[in-house]
Amino acid sequence: MTRSPGGRLARMIVAAAVTVTALTLAPALSSVAQAAGVRNCVDLTRPSPACYELVWVNGVQVKMTFPQSGNPRPAPGAEVNNFYVLAPQTDEPQGTLPFQHDHVVGVAPSQNRGPSVFWHGYFVICSDTGIRTGGCVPVYSVVPGLGTLPLAQTVNGQMLTSAGVIESYVNSGVLALIDTGAVFMGTISPAH
Repeated sequence: MTRSPGGRLARMIVAAAVTVTALTLAPALSSVAQAAGVRNCVDLTRPSPACYELVWVNGVQVKMTFPQSGNPRPAPGAEVNNFYVLAPQTDEPQGTLPFQHDHVVGVAPSQNRGPSVFWHGYFVICSDTGIRTGGCVPVYSVVPGLGTLPLAQTVNGQMLTSAGVIESYVNSGVLALIDTGAVFMGTISPAH
């Protein structure tokens, strides 16, 4: 994995784009968010204590909600799951700011059980090998502070809507990850 100097950029991207629902893992945040009405993260026209964006989990889109005031850090040794940002997988991108993109996570924890609600962000790009062989189809996206990245859209005609598929192609060298440096909190609801 390549480490990018864009930690601040990544947090800005996550805040604006997530971008990073009805909450199931953080009941206190859930009651506040439900009372105020959770907004889509790209809707900057109204304040909200939380916002949501869609994410892919094993080929299914679900809502992930992000707190907007403060961003608690995980305790040392806490589980932190991967949060992948890549090219849109359908005609309707999950995020539009500051560039069009989708998100993929590998777990959808059930209510108050399962893995941590902390996520570590990575851009999923086509590797040089993936582009050269034609196996990976990139969407060239301008990422503020990083320039133009070949965000991965498909590999060998396969959509990238599962963390397992992404990780398999990373291991085979067709895809590469860029570490955004961002670690943030987000909770998933089972349906949208």
